[in-house]
Amino acid sequence: MGAVKTNERPGTRAQIKYVRSSASKAREVLNLIRLKSYDDAIDLLTFSERRISDTIQKCVNSAAANAENNDGISSEELYVSSCYADEGPTLKRWRPRARGRATRINKRTCHITIILTRYTADEIDEMRARAALKGSATAPNSAEARRKRVEKSKESSKDEQEEVLEAEQEEVLEAEQEEVLEAEQEEVLEAEQEEDDVAVEAVSILPESMPESAEGESPSEDDNKEIGSENETEEGQ
Repeated sequence: MGAVKTNERPGTRAQIKYVRSSASKAREVLNLIRLKSYDDAIDLLTFSERRISDTIQKCVNSAAANAENNDGISSEELYVSSCYADEGPTLKRWRPRARGRATRINKRTCHITIILTRYTADEIDEMRARAALKGSATAPNSAEARRKRVEKSKESSKDEQEEVLEAEQEEVLEAEQEEVLEAEQEEVLEAEQEEDDVAVEAVSILPESMPESAEGESPSEDDNKEIGSENETEEGQ
C-alpha cells in the first residue's frame, strides 16, 4: 500500500505561501516541532532564535484556530502530525563585480504547511492522568488562556478607540471654544473702533461750530457803552 498523499493527510491545516526565506532554513525549525503537542510546539517556537520561527508560529496558531472554529476541537487535544516546507519561486537579482562582471543573487521563497491532528481518546486520557499526577489538572487549559488573551486584546482595542474618540471630541470642543472667543474679541474690537470713530467725528465738528457761535453772539455791555458815547458826541456836534 502506497503512502498517503500530501493533500489527503487527515487533520486541520494552515498554509503560508511565498515566505521570504529558503525552505532549508524553515525545515530546520519544522523538524523541532514535528509530532509535538500544540503547547510544546508553541513553547519551542516562542524561545527559538531563528527569524523564521515567528512565521511558523503564526501558521501553527492559524491551524489551531481553524480546528477550534471549524471542527470544534480544543487546542490542548491537538499535535503537529505533519509539517513541511516546499520551495517557492526564486527571485533572481544581480550584483556588480570587478572587471565588468556580474554575479547572480538567488532570493529563495518557500510555502510552509502545518497539519494539526487530534489525539486519540486513549492518548487524551493518558495526558490528563499525567497532568493530574503533576498537579496541573486545576490549571486553566491553553484554549481558555487563549480566549482570555483574545478578550483582553479586544477590550484594550475598544479602550484605545474610546480614548481616541474622546480626544477627538475634546479637540472639536476646544476648536469651537476658540472660535467663540475669537468672535467675541472681534466684536469687542469692532465696538471700540466704532467708539473711536464717533469720538473723532465729534472732535472734527467742534472747531467748525465755534466761529458760527462767535458771530451769532449778542453785543456785550462794553460795546453798548461805546455805541452810546459815540451817539452823544454826534448830538453835541
